[in-house]
This record gives sequence, structure tokens and C-alpha cells, in this order.
Amino acid sequence: MDAHWDDLKTALALVRHGTLSGAADSLGVTYTTVSRRISRLEEALGQVLFERLADGYRPTDAAQLIAAKAAEMEVSQDSLFRQLSAHDGRLSGRLTVTAPQLLIAHVIAPALRIFREKYPLIDLHVLATNDRLDLSRREADVAIRVSNAPGDSLKGLRLTGQDSASFATQEWADRIAEGPDAPLDWILFSGHSDLPKTVREGWPNSKVCYRFDDMIAIGGAAQEGLGVARMPMFLGRKLQGLVQVPCIPPQTYADLWLVAHADVWAGSRVSAFRDVIVPYLREHRALFVA
Repeated sequence: MDAHWDDLKTALALVRHGTLSGAADSLGVTYTTVSRRISRLEEALGQVLFERLADGYRPTDAAQLIAAKAAEMEVSQDSLFRQLSAHDGRLSGRLTVTAPQLLIAHVIAPALRIFREKYPLIDLHVLATNDRLDLSRREADVAIRVSNAPGDSLKGLRLTGQDSASFATQEWADRIAEGPDAPLDWILFSGHSDLPKTVREGWPNSKVCYRFDDMIAIGGAAQEGLGVARMPMFLGRKLQGLVQVPCIPPQTYADLWLVAHADVWAGSRVSAFRDVIVPYLREHRALFVA
């Protein structure tokens, strides 16, 4: 019996993730499909590839060898399909774009509508995530990234710089205007250990009352009046009910980039998207900086 490429690819995913569920999620199939493919591959090869343990699947040496060769095949396959995509001159078919949720919701949604109206035959898929998807493995065709290092192996355009500043409701802004001794509640990103020095020195009665690990949550908390928060300039300006307050002066934030793998950068669908999104975001550059 011959081994199928799907089975080899499944063995690779199981080596990478160690569990049926993890492999299934990465492949977009059910865990029962993963189990069935592994059993089929073991039967075809006549040997056990994984030890079934209580906490997952442990690969044998044979499984590690299969995974190494399958990874090489995967790289070749991805390269082939990227290059085929670049040579496809049709303004139709699927285009997968990834961008952070906040940018999609508050800035680029109108540009997506413009793109759809201009290229109705392109099947646009948008992956809203802050995760850095692997463009080499074709997890997306093109990405909008907030970063000062968007990817050395990629081609890209810097769309705009960004600033961050402090924002709050008008009620908090009025309290801040009373003077530096006003007691201020702060909403802090969980990755930050303390308030900036400018806040501690300029508003000594400040205290951290809330910590969130997500900027969407921070924005919602600030809108609800829970306190003052630092956020990207575009977000503070877009969220209804917030005003900029002087506690933290505008500071340089990560740049905004449009990137794609070099193999697909000149492809017709990626080029069409670039021709819409680049002028749109550059037209709105003032939204991002002080």
C-alpha cells in the first residue's frame, strides 16, 4: 500500500503539535481524521510511528524521519503554489489577507468595501488576528502588520508611522484639568509593570486600578470610564467618548506595514489589493500620528 501525502502531512503535524487535537486544528480537520490517517500510514509502512500516551503522542525515530522529509516536501509545495499564484493573471479567485482586529474594525473596513466594489470576482478572506501568520507557508497571501521588523524574508511597504498617547473620557479629562494633584485611576496593559515615569512624576496621585491583556478590552474599559489608558493614537481617536489627555505625551509606536512573500508580491490579486490599501492608508496617515 502506498503512503498518501495527506497522511505524511498529518504525521508532520502530529510531530509538531504532539496531540490529535493540536494536529487537527493546524490541518483544519477533525481529530478522528488525524487518528485515521496515522493508523493508515502505520499500516502502509508496517510499523508503529507514535507511542500513544495519556498526555499525547510521542513520535518514534521513524516518525521523526517522516516528519523531516515531509517538512521538506511542504516547503517545496508551498514554493510551487506561491509561484503559480504569482503567474496567475486573473483578477478572480481567493485572496487571503490578515490584519489586526483593531485596524480592521476602526480603520480599514471601508478600504475592504472599496476593494470588493472594484474587484467583485476576487474572493476576499480576511483573518483578523494579532498573530504573525506564516506567509511562507501560505497561511495568508498578504498581511498588514504593526511592527518595526515586519519580516526580513518578505517584501513590503511602510504605510505610516504611529504614535501612542493617553486617552480617557471627558469626565476624567476635566479632573486632569484641575491640576497635577488630581487622583487618577489607570488602566494598564498587562505587559507593563508600572506607569511611565512622566505619569508618576506629573500626576503623583495616579494608581493602577485595572490590568488587561488585550487592547480591545482596554479600549472598552476606557470608554466605560474606568480610568485613563495609553493606546495607539488611531484607536483613541476612533473610540467614541474618548479624548486625548496630556498625562502621556505622544510617543513613537510601531510602524504600519503591508507585506507579502516575495514570490507573490507581484501577483495580480496581491497587486490589486496593494493598489487599493496603500493609497487609502496613506491618505489617512494623519489618524495615526500626533
